[in-house]
Amino acid sequence: MAVLEEEGSLLHAPSDQTYAILERASTSYKPHETYALEKEKHYQQQFADIYFLRLTKLKPAVEKIASDAWEDFQIAGETVERVDRVLDVRQGKLCWVIGTIYMEMPLKPNILDDISKDVSISCTWTYLAVLIGPALDLSPPPRQKYLSPSGDDLIMLEDESGRLRLIGSAMSNEMLVTGCIIAVMGTENANGDFEVVDIKVPDLPPQPERWHTSSPDSSKKTKHEDDDDEDMDKPEPVSNGKKIAIVSGLGFSGRDASHSLELNLLTEFLLGEALDPVTQETVSQISRLIIAGNSIALDADAVSHDTIGNTKKNAHKKYGYDSSAYNPAPTAHFDNFLATLLPSLPVTLIPGYTDPANVSLPQQPIHAAMFPQARAYGAMPPAAGEEKQAGWFDTVTNPWDGEIEGRKVLGTGGQNVDDVFKYVESEDRLGMMEAMCRWRCCAPTAPDTLWSYPFQDDDPFVMNTCPHLFFVGSQPQFDTAMIEGPEGQMVRLIAVPKFAETGEIVLVDSETLDTSVVRFSVAPGLE
Repeated sequence: MAVLEEEGSLLHAPSDQTYAILERASTSYKPHETYALEKEKHYQQQFADIYFLRLTKLKPAVEKIASDAWEDFQIAGETVERVDRVLDVRQGKLCWVIGTIYMEMPLKPNILDDISKDVSISCTWTYLAVLIGPALDLSPPPRQKYLSPSGDDLIMLEDESGRLRLIGSAMSNEMLVTGCIIAVMGTENANGDFEVVDIKVPDLPPQPERWHTSSPDSSKKTKHEDDDDEDMDKPEPVSNGKKIAIVSGLGFSGRDASHSLELNLLTEFLLGEALDPVTQETVSQISRLIIAGNSIALDADAVSHDTIGNTKKNAHKKYGYDSSAYNPAPTAHFDNFLATLLPSLPVTLIPGYTDPANVSLPQQPIHAAMFPQARAYGAMPPAAGEEKQAGWFDTVTNPWDGEIEGRKVLGTGGQNVDDVFKYVESEDRLGMMEAMCRWRCCAPTAPDTLWSYPFQDDDPFVMNTCPHLFFVGSQPQFDTAMIEGPEGQMVRLIAVPKFAETGEIVLVDSETLDTSVVRFSVAPGLE
């Protein structure tokens, strides 16, 4: 038996080299219950009440801005006057009035028309299925835009008294959609149309101070925060290294996903595995992962596990639930992904359009029963009289707002921007996000073309306070900007791309709100 030489042996004595111990950074985290609904929900009430509530809440803010801008304003020697109601506008009189925008667009979806078309298509399907089989898909593709190519779209201003059609060159320069509250100044012409000269919007709401509802630990204070008493002029914030990771559109499916390798790379990155020590130290500063919607892929061909082998393709059911199209595999894959991350990294989960949650906004948290492994990291149910505490695994609403490191954060799964996109010619998603902030409404088109709960007492989509960070998930590409309000409000806007299509995750510095993108890609052929 040959004796192995020491040089070529795989057996070595333990190394004396020491390695630095890395600990995951922690941040202050406080979710709010702004968009949580009561357990008992009622749908007998009218949806139009939301718009009246929105007008009532935002009218004072618009009135103040319009009064300051148009006080003693004159055109051809005539001084502009305030009119209380749309119905009080008089022909040839220079005035301004406040109301809600309504877009009259022939191509907008109408549920009554959709149901009648579904009945017609169902009858046609039954007849054609006998002739050529069930493989024909007669459902029309979804519209990319509601804009009419023939120019039949009308812009109306309405309040509790009536409607008024708006025209003029000033309208073409302003991004407007159904549901936004504005003030218009101009005069009514002989045709009964209101020729707009100028437009005012509510603009950014007041922005709260940092840590306005929470208090930081002494270890979490930055140097310049400790020196505030000595120096009233605050310097620019300096990064403390802590970062928030935001990802959207993970797109777990029932079959082997085409981006499964990217998902594995994402998991290894967030856990700090298979990385060099420098990168591991950087990753250790990621203190929270926010998943912004569409974690489950929208798979029209998915069938339940007990119908495998059935070659019949299930027709898409637009209204109602089709139990035969349920596939438990995507949720199981997603649960495994979460259970792998949660021992090391806290996760905030926002539902999206394709996720197993209610369709209408505000979407309520995905039920913990969907995650048999990850739910062990969730919060315990509060006792009677106690305040609900956030768990390591926090399933939240869509939209969602809260505080991270004392900064107010507002985020959505993307339906609000996707719906506004259909109203306007612009392709600028950040411009739409900025417009929402200046309209003080994060979902203006709800409930007209964006399904929503019929609120009666308050409109939660109205921004009462200005966020420091506003992000929207499931967008075509990453984009970011910083906008400023009339009172010095600063808001970081982030359009988070779909990970399944781009392989990108966004990192946000919790102190400076600066952003960076990490992209995961696999060489062609390895997929």
